[in-house]
Amino acid sequence: LFQYPVEHPDKFLKFGMTPSKGVLFYGPPGCGKTLLAKAIANECQANFISIKGPELLTMWFGESEANVREIFDKARQAAPCVLFFDELDSIAKARGGNIGDGGGAADRVINQILTEMDGMSTKKNVFIIGATNRPDIIDPAILRPGRLDQLIYIPLPDEKSRVAILKANLRKSPVAKDVDLDFLAKMTNGFSGADLTEICQRACKLAIRESIESEIRRERERQTNPSAMEVEEDDPVPEIRRDHFEEAMRFARRSVSDNDIRKYEMFAQTLQQSRGFGSFR
Repeated sequence: LFQYPVEHPDKFLKFGMTPSKGVLFYGPPGCGKTLLAKAIANECQANFISIKGPELLTMWFGESEANVREIFDKARQAAPCVLFFDELDSIAKARGGNIGDGGGAADRVINQILTEMDGMSTKKNVFIIGATNRPDIIDPAILRPGRLDQLIYIPLPDEKSRVAILKANLRKSPVAKDVDLDFLAKMTNGFSGADLTEICQRACKLAIRESIESEIRRERERQTNPSAMEVEEDDPVPEIRRDHFEEAMRFARRSVSDNDIRKYEMFAQTLQQSRGFGSFR
């Protein structure tokens, strides 16, 4: 779906088919849509240009459309290139409902994006990936064949994925051997990748705080007892311990509710029935 249009566009032309120009990732926030887009670009050995939707919008008439043209020009010059639009819903809402937005600026931006997509030559090897948390408000025109015609649901991570996320977050951190990441993954059902990252960061901060406070206490003891300076002491906090993670879990919370998950899954099921597209599992 991703590699072939970028790496082998000539094969598509040989069989009389235009390569797919893009896909839309949708799903709950914090599930790694941006990281997945970067991984795709890296796997395809393509350049990667990332742009957040609101960055294109300005208060000056015509400047937002000029920003869109400039981004697509950069992508064509950097081909093969993956052009990633994060928060696509901020610039690609269904047209007609943007009354009072400064002369229909949002509608003009969508029109410019559609024009650039349609004018993309097969010789200019640019693949577009959009990401959104609100697929229900995206303008249908941007999802038509030849544009972002593949929609992929990125769900919350399963247990195996949560273990991988925890390991990735802690790959550079000294973690005690008694810390059971598999158990931690079981205890965090329904947590997004961003939620798991927050747990790891909080555990690291607790270890750092304990280490700094221990050093301050030692320094005070040395000042009151100069003879203690001659004794070489071990690092009081050499690793992130189990109790640090237990304390971090006390403050852990899910950022995506069960109600939100049901909405995404219902949207995905409706889409599968109407268009036959799958989810990323």
